[in-house]
Amino acid sequence: MTTNRQAIEASSRVFPGGVNSPVRAFAAVGGDPLFIAKASGCRVTDIEGRSFIDYVGSWGPMILGHSDPDVVNAITAAAANGTSFGAPTLGETELAEAIQDAFPTMEKMRLVSSGTEAAMSAVRLARGYTGRPLIVKCDGCYHGHGDSLLVSAGSGVATLGIPGCPGIPEQIASGTMVVPFNDTKALEKVFETNGPKIAAVIIEPVCGNIGVVPPLKGYLADIRKITREAGSLLIFDEVMTGFRAAFGGAGQIERVTPDLICLGKIVGGGMPLAVYGGKAKIMSHIAPEGKVYQAGTLSGNPLAVAAGLATLRKIKGNAEFYPRLLKITDRIVAGIEDGLKKYRVPASINRFGSMFTVFFTKETVIDFKTAKTCDTRVFSRFFKGMLEKGIYLPPSQFEAAFVSIAHDDEDIAQTIGAAHEVFEKL
Repeated sequence: MTTNRQAIEASSRVFPGGVNSPVRAFAAVGGDPLFIAKASGCRVTDIEGRSFIDYVGSWGPMILGHSDPDVVNAITAAAANGTSFGAPTLGETELAEAIQDAFPTMEKMRLVSSGTEAAMSAVRLARGYTGRPLIVKCDGCYHGHGDSLLVSAGSGVATLGIPGCPGIPEQIASGTMVVPFNDTKALEKVFETNGPKIAAVIIEPVCGNIGVVPPLKGYLADIRKITREAGSLLIFDEVMTGFRAAFGGAGQIERVTPDLICLGKIVGGGMPLAVYGGKAKIMSHIAPEGKVYQAGTLSGNPLAVAAGLATLRKIKGNAEFYPRLLKITDRIVAGIEDGLKKYRVPASINRFGSMFTVFFTKETVIDFKTAKTCDTRVFSRFFKGMLEKGIYLPPSQFEAAFVSIAHDDEDIAQTIGAAHEVFEKL
C-alpha cells in the first residue's frame, strides 16, 4: 500500500510542492495532504483506505455528493459518443437554457472551462465594451489567477501568505484598483477620483475565498447604484455562490442585478466547465459577433456539459432539494456553534446557504482585514483534530466548507460530536 507520505514525496519530484493547486498541499496546516482514491456520497477515501466525511466537496461542485449515479450515467453516455469535437453540440444549448432558467438576466452567455477563464473573460469584455482601462475588485476576493485579478487576492494566496505575485507586470497590476469588501465609502472615493476610467467592478456578492463573508445590508445595492451612475459595469463572480443557497445566485437573493455573471463549480457538475454571460447588448461584443476575442478548444466539452445539465436538472426537479439542503446545513452549523459556546472557544461561524466558515477570532468578520485577525495556529489544531476523527475540512482558515445533499443524520451527528471533542481540547 502506498501511503500519503510516499505519494507526496513522489509527486514532489514532478509537481511544484507536489500538487497541481497550491492549497491542496496542506502548507497552512502541516502534515501530508490526503491523496484521494475514490469518493461516494459525502465521503472520500484516501489511498491508505481511510474514509472521511467530506466538507471540501471538490471546493464546491459536489452539491449532490460524489459519484451521483445520474451524473455518472450522463458522463458515461456522452463519452460513448466522443469526448471532444471542437464543434457545436445540442447539449451546449440545452445547458445554456437550463442556466437561463436559474439566471434569467443571462440573456447570452459563453461556456468556458474554468472560473478563472470566466472571470478574466468578463473583465476583458467589460474593458472592450466600455473602452475604459480600470477595474475595481475587493481586498481578499479571489477571481481566479488571471493577471488583472490576482491583485490582493484571498484563497490560496492568503493561505500561503503571499503578499503579491511575481510575474505580473506593474503596468497590468496598476489597472486594478482595490477596495475593502463591505465598505461603500471606499468605493465611492475611488469612483470620485477615477470614475470615467473604470470599466467595471467585479465582486463576489458573498465572499467565499477569505472564508464566507456575506454583504452588509444595502452594500450590493450601493455598488449597483455607483456603477450605474458612472457608466461602469457590475460583474458578479458567482462561481462559488451560484446554486449554493437557491436555484439561482446570491444576487437574486439580495435583489441586485449585475450586468455580467460568472458561474462555475456546480454548473459543471464536477467537470471542468464555467460560464460568463449577461445582457445581450454587452455579450454581442464577444467574437464572432463583436471584436472582443475569447476562445477555447475545450469550451462546451460534451462530457462537462452532460454533467452540468444532469446536475441542474436533478436540482430543479426536486422541490424539496433546497429546503432539505439548508436544513442539513442549519443542523451542522448550530451544532458546531453550540460547541464553540460550551467550551468558550473565541470563534464564530459565517454562512451563506450550504457553505460556511468557522473563524477563529473574537472579531466579527466582515472583510479581509477582520478575517486576517484569525488565529491560524488554532485553526490548524482544529483542522488536524477533525481530520483525526474522520472529518475532512478545507485545509485553510480562508476557505469555505461545503455541505451536500448527501450528508445524512449519521454524518451530521459524527461531525458535531467530533467538533465538540476537538473544541474541548483547544
